[in-house]
Amino acid sequence: MDLIDKINDLALRITRQKDMVMTEEAAKTAFVLPFLQTLGYDVFNPDEVVPEFTADHGVKKGEKVDYAIKRDGQIMILIECKAVGADLAAKHAGQLFRYFAVTDARFGVLTDGVKYLFFSDLESANKMDDRPFFEFNLLAYTETQVEELKKFTRSGFDLETIIGTANKLKFHRALMSEIRKEFESPSEDLVRHFAAKVYPGRFTQQVREDFTGLVHAALREYVRERVNDRLKSALDTDKGEAPSPASGELIAAAQVDDSGIETTEDELSGHRIIRAIAAEITDPERVAIRDAKSYCAILFDDNNRRPICRFYFGQNRMAVSVFAPAGEQKFDISSVNKLYKHKAVILDAVQQYL
Repeated sequence: MDLIDKINDLALRITRQKDMVMTEEAAKTAFVLPFLQTLGYDVFNPDEVVPEFTADHGVKKGEKVDYAIKRDGQIMILIECKAVGADLAAKHAGQLFRYFAVTDARFGVLTDGVKYLFFSDLESANKMDDRPFFEFNLLAYTETQVEELKKFTRSGFDLETIIGTANKLKFHRALMSEIRKEFESPSEDLVRHFAAKVYPGRFTQQVREDFTGLVHAALREYVRERVNDRLKSALDTDKGEAPSPASGELIAAAQVDDSGIETTEDELSGHRIIRAIAAEITDPERVAIRDAKSYCAILFDDNNRRPICRFYFGQNRMAVSVFAPAGEQKFDISSVNKLYKHKAVILDAVQQYL
């Protein structure tokens, strides 16, 4: 079972249980320990995962950090837990900062069981950075983030590799945050930059006010156009419009992404069938396809927390797992069209998200 499969299963569990997990202790038991197990660590082996780790620091005696992960007998990762939904700002991680400075740990993790913030000492040796270099949210993640998370698994842990990419991750995360801010409320520097390219006059107060609204609207319109172009392309393909030989080659090539994942015609047909079934109770456009190496996922609203089913279409066997309210149900099928035989349970899977 690939890591992404395990993460998807844990995410589904958290979605169903998080409203019942009210305390820090509950979060540790219900979410954090299963997360560590998902990464391959033996949570019952104190030589691998140390609960209530103590390392007295100065006048601070008897303080404990929730978990420490050992590698080759050395403390490598410290984990401090909070209750689900708690503020994970670095200012609330005092113990983690202190323990990081007096142990051999190279990484500190602050979590509420759903979000995991990964810190290191990239700016100053043996002093934990104020900003995390990586964030993983079990209720909102991408396959790229899962690939980064693999570096922290028991089998894939490589200190030099992680440290080598941590700086890039930190700056990438910071840049994404700044870009998001600019899209929500363009700064004067950004407004001035674009105004200078299209407006020949002086950048007065009135011009700044006018162009702030124009830049904001233009950014939103650009994103909207890109999304509409992608949707139109997907719909044209879905309707089976006959492409020219050249465009047909482009469409075929588009089914293989940079990671080598190939979306087959059977999977695309299966997606269309699930859409047709779902159309009885909802807008079929809400039924999305997202392929992975070991299966092809059909999601509601393209949200990995809302799985409808997964296709396991191999050369010798075809199967589908449907995520109904009562639990996952797996069926072998002889052809894609046999999906219609399981229409009732597929509708149940869609209905739970309405």
